[in-house]
Amino acid sequence: MNTKIDQTKIRNVAIIAHVDHGKTTLVDAFLKQNNVFRSNQEEMNQEAILDSGDLEREKGITIKAKNVAINYKDYKINIIDTPGHADFGGEVERTLNMADGCLLVVDAQEGPMPQTRFVLKKALELGLKPIVVINKIDKSYANPQKALDKVTDLFLELATDESQLEFPVFYAIGRAGKAFAELPSGDLTKSADLPGNIQPLLDAIVETVPAPQGDPTQPLQLQVTSLDFDPHLGRFLIGKIKRGTIRTKDNVVVVHSPEPNAKQDKGQVKSLMVREGLAYKEVSEAAAGEIVAVSGIESTAIGGTLCIASQIEALPVIKLSHPSVQIKFEASSSPFVGKDGKYVTAKQLQQRLDREQELNISLEITKTDGGAYLVAGRGELQLAILIEELRRESYEFQVRRPEVIMREIDGVLSEPLEELLIEVPEEYQGEVITAVSERKGELLNMETENGHARLSYKILTRNLLGLRTVLLTATKGNLIMNNFVLEYVPYTEQPEIFRKGVLIASETGTAVAYAMNTIQERGDLFITPGTEVYEGMIVGVNKYDQDMEVNVCKEREKSGVRRNQAEITQVALKTPLRLSLEFALVFLAKDEILEVTPNHLRLRKQYLTKNERSWATRDKLSEFAKQKMGIG
Repeated sequence: MNTKIDQTKIRNVAIIAHVDHGKTTLVDAFLKQNNVFRSNQEEMNQEAILDSGDLEREKGITIKAKNVAINYKDYKINIIDTPGHADFGGEVERTLNMADGCLLVVDAQEGPMPQTRFVLKKALELGLKPIVVINKIDKSYANPQKALDKVTDLFLELATDESQLEFPVFYAIGRAGKAFAELPSGDLTKSADLPGNIQPLLDAIVETVPAPQGDPTQPLQLQVTSLDFDPHLGRFLIGKIKRGTIRTKDNVVVVHSPEPNAKQDKGQVKSLMVREGLAYKEVSEAAAGEIVAVSGIESTAIGGTLCIASQIEALPVIKLSHPSVQIKFEASSSPFVGKDGKYVTAKQLQQRLDREQELNISLEITKTDGGAYLVAGRGELQLAILIEELRRESYEFQVRRPEVIMREIDGVLSEPLEELLIEVPEEYQGEVITAVSERKGELLNMETENGHARLSYKILTRNLLGLRTVLLTATKGNLIMNNFVLEYVPYTEQPEIFRKGVLIASETGTAVAYAMNTIQERGDLFITPGTEVYEGMIVGVNKYDQDMEVNVCKEREKSGVRRNQAEITQVALKTPLRLSLEFALVFLAKDEILEVTPNHLRLRKQYLTKNERSWATRDKLSEFAKQKMGIG
């Protein structure tokens, strides 16, 4: 069917913001108030409709950018919901290329945050027309005017030309689906009493965001920004048509880069789809300005250019920020390998990581000489999400501790320096300052307001690893923490962050309460009675600096002496430490491994037996002595 839309009636707008400032909730309002769903559809009662993945719903964050389309008056508005967490900045960078304008959403209480700066900078560099939305004005401690003042300061700092300093401002209560051109008067905490809807914001999009440019009569150019898959039609290449018109059965080429001998993937357009609400609708042709999904070309070249076969001309490759943290992935060498997962071999892990490389250009995946893979991303969270996705797909594997990626800049070895912003109740302010100071954080600013303290720091990425877990414990979970890479600075030697020793299982078997009752006096355990353990597995944290071997499988010795029944049955075990993925990753020492299976997370020593660990220590000391003496 041919439903080609007038280019002047298309609006492509991205919604950008810091995490939890209300982007996805605002999209919900757009969808629900524009008759995308029938009144009896379950989506009308859902929140965060676009966060469809299990991990997105569990963690309450957007991980992958998504686009939907709504019809408003006689306009088609393509809305792109982008992630708000700094670790998924690569998703933002590539999808902003599809937009002509953006809604910058800012929390009325928190104001601009580190990711606000990042997304706004990228949007202004691309020349997107911004609309500012001060959201959550119904919060008890909301200060819309102060938030707007800080946003204005941010524009003054980041604008690339004077025209970007003029932008419309709206005030919103996203969860209630209401937006206002002027700040309403009265008690804003009673949002139900305020009349209004989302229409003023839609009108602003139509009036402020320019129609997409590009001559529909020129040869086709479409930059591929993401991929999708349909079991019947195969792989879809998704992107905005920069110029020209695309039709079904066109012979096309995807060229990977503008370089002279760049790789090319040839094919014929099998089907052509555009968004209508949340779903795809098949069309026979689409012209410049429209966001389309194209099937029939076997290519995974995200960032490449889809051209008509008769005239190949590549667009510049999308530039992404450098990853700052990497983790080594390996096939599992655990004594328990194969007990849980469906995919356990090195070949299967390789195939899965190769697929991830094709779909996720913000990750850098390289194979090492030993058959392992180094997976590099923006931070711990992005890499933890990948690990969690693999274990839910029934993979078994092991990973080493996260490492900061160094870069050589002008001949100098350099490392990332981050901006860290922490908001915490004043009663925990002292604990936070102490913990960050221990990690060499430089305090830049401190504000207190309404019983909350906001502290900003500069801190090296390597000193930031694991800090979130420490602070969440110290503040009993009452913490908002955000960080973002500012720049690279020359590397300096620092002692490693102190960590207590661990309790290591000395035997393979089943943990029993009798043995654990004695061992828990020496530290904090990760396991419960009945847990299967193996020699070299880490079962807890020692009270002291050194590692200690313990036998958690030791049964009570049989004896003819009669014992008090209470002594036999009443064993008071402490609640074990919860071994979450995020905690386990940053807890690891250099000689330790995290074993990941669909049902278990296990920490272990690299060398499982006491003798192997002793020989490894001797070898290291010998190597160190040789280096000191200049031998070898």
